[in-house]
Amino acid sequence: MPHEIRVTTPDELAAMPRPKAWLCDMDGVLIHENLALPGANEFIKALESSKIPYLVLTNNSIFTRRDLSARLATSGLQIPEDRIWTSAAATADFLASQSPGGSAFVIGEAGLTTALHQYGFVMTESDPEFVVLGETRNYSFSAITQAIRLIEGGAKFIATNPDATGPSAEGPLPATGSVAALITTATNRQPYFVGKPNPIMIRAGLNLIGVHSETTAFVGDRMDTDMRSGLETGLQTHLVLTGSTDLADVDTFPFRPMAIHEGIAGVIPLIS
Repeated sequence: MPHEIRVTTPDELAAMPRPKAWLCDMDGVLIHENLALPGANEFIKALESSKIPYLVLTNNSIFTRRDLSARLATSGLQIPEDRIWTSAAATADFLASQSPGGSAFVIGEAGLTTALHQYGFVMTESDPEFVVLGETRNYSFSAITQAIRLIEGGAKFIATNPDATGPSAEGPLPATGSVAALITTATNRQPYFVGKPNPIMIRAGLNLIGVHSETTAFVGDRMDTDMRSGLETGLQTHLVLTGSTDLADVDTFPFRPMAIHEGIAGVIPLIS
């Protein structure tokens, strides 16, 4: 008999262990279209007042961590840049561990190029070790062509995240995953995606704030990235229904979150 998919009750929540650290997705959990979601400010304030380590994660590679801190502030959320972890920063961290001081041809915005520079990478079109694909609102046909030729010439293919589309006021936009698929079709080379759901982004975030997976919780709005990466990293997983996932969607996946909440306010009782 399958378990009923429903929002976690207060009694069930009270029986759960109290996490010693928190990871939290950004879009669809804390904010939606640059507006703070109900309970987001209270969630961050509860973590700060309890001195509990936390990190806000996003697969967005367009903006720097400082940019995102400023954007969150305009939404009323005071989150310092050292409490933000992007797929761009995770990609730079990963590449620095693979090839310190390496070189890369980059398709992306300041969030990605700044992170790579901070980790000592050189940007070049001449025989780079890596082609690194991130998100941009202005994908260039000539840059994609150059990437294809460099990959065919031996450069290793890295992408910040597999998201096929991104949100905009006008509707979905093609994102990193879609352009990566185009390059893969042309080169027959699959990229290595660093961002969620790759657990490597989560583990790097845990290391950044000095906490362990067994005592950390992850709050997200997507089953395919947030809950999957949390599960594969051994975190306590909390799904909120304010973003990409409806309650009915949960049953289409072969795994379950530990708890389901109407919104981020639902996890605040676990902060102590």
